[in-house]
Amino acid sequence: MKSKSLIKSILVSEVVKLMVDYYKISEMKALDKFYKSYVSDCLDDIETGLYGQSALYIFGLIKNS
Repeated sequence: MKSKSLIKSILVSEVVKLMVDYYKISEMKALDKFYKSYVSDCLDDIETGLYGQSALYIFGLIKNS
């Protein structure tokens, strides 16, 4: 079973790629935008279970916030 930190790393990478394509921004700007969002905090909170969702779902939360 993969650890939560590995899953989070993969999810963040995939979400950032989606953000780069959608917003037409650099990877660094996408990372900054991601880590400043409430979604980043939720991803760290094991109670939310957000780390068990798909990158597309997480991207949707960012896009709609």
